[in-house]
Amino acid sequence: MRVLICSDGTDPADKPVRLGGLVAGPCQAETTLLGIAETPGDEGPLRAALESEAEKLRGFGVTPELVLRTGEPIREILHQTKESQYDLTVIGAERKGTTGLYWRAEKSYEVIKAIPSPVLLATGACESLKSFVVCTGGKNYIDAAVQLTGKVAAAVGASVTLLHIMPEPPAIYADLVRLEEDVDQLLRSGSELGRNLVAQKKSLEEMGVTTEVRVRHGIVLSQVFAEVNERKHDLIVSGTSLTRGPLGHYIMGDVTRGIVNRANVPVLVARAGKSSEARPGSFWTGLKQMFSGRTEA
Repeated sequence: MRVLICSDGTDPADKPVRLGGLVAGPCQAETTLLGIAETPGDEGPLRAALESEAEKLRGFGVTPELVLRTGEPIREILHQTKESQYDLTVIGAERKGTTGLYWRAEKSYEVIKAIPSPVLLATGACESLKSFVVCTGGKNYIDAAVQLTGKVAAAVGASVTLLHIMPEPPAIYADLVRLEEDVDQLLRSGSELGRNLVAQKKSLEEMGVTTEVRVRHGIVLSQVFAEVNERKHDLIVSGTSLTRGPLGHYIMGDVTRGIVNRANVPVLVARAGKSSEARPGSFWTGLKQMFSGRTEA
């Protein structure tokens, strides 16, 4: 595994470095610590900061390669990730406000959209990594995210919750809600949703990761953070999808952007295939899946 940790040397808590160490150490990852000076005059102080951060990484059992670039940060990170392939890029994500589309530094969102590797954002304090929640729409496009999550979880000794959120249906369909919330019955239903969740759970368990499937109903962001708060998860996994066309950048949908905006724990923004937005299926889609599963059975 290869990990890139990006630093501008200005975070007094060194959150990206600490988070990167928590992952890279147990994963025995080949690690690069990248510092970017926006002007040549910043190079000296930044180099000193990188040396200090490298010493902290050594405390996690990580011996990083130090790389210092000068220029526009997004462009330089993109150049670094094109010159060397990484399985994971760790960046800071300072919160700037609590209104509008983007609550954190704009550069954080631009990095998510631009670079090819999954991005781990230091969006909150992190002392340990023991419980991950993966926001899954129950489709197989999230499989790559599940695989990456499993590798990290197995290395750090974390458990994983696969979280699927459905809209709240009309009251007359209360029986369907109870059926969906009966996870064991859902996993046995033979529906597309059930089959995909079974496959994702099996994939994680084959990596030695303790895995639970949970289904909630309601507004997606509210339910994601209710789950995080109630179960004390310390990492949220969501997704982005690659656009079609020559530019090849990633789309960060409303749910992923909302999670990044509001999270007080680290967020792993994974990469996926045709679509990776962790959004719920419609109520009618869920109804169709449940009945099709019964028919197939």
